[in-house]
Amino acid sequence: MFSAGTAPRGLNPLAVQVMTEIEIDIAHQRSKSVDEYVDKEFDYVVTLCDEANEACPTFPFAKQRLHWSFKDPARVTGSNEKRLQAFRHIRDEIRAALQDFIASALSP
Repeated sequence: MFSAGTAPRGLNPLAVQVMTEIEIDIAHQRSKSVDEYVDKEFDYVVTLCDEANEACPTFPFAKQRLHWSFKDPARVTGSNEKRLQAFRHIRDEIRAALQDFIASALSP
């Protein structure tokens, strides 16, 4: 599994924090551009927000492209707690979508 963005800006500390809460350490990852992966072969390329869906380049070696429309938690303004809650909410929504996707892919 790979992760990249259409406009990488570095790891968001709130993303690192909420992933650590579920025992996934992303602190040593780096923010990457989708351009690094355009020539790779993938079964699926999944965009997670509408802006990424519009800006994402074509992956000629991807078997299928999917779009899951989530709000970008980095765009939430307000108190640190409000922003943290937004990151937790989107983290949990993405996890649920992945679980549903895997279950449907594995079902006969």
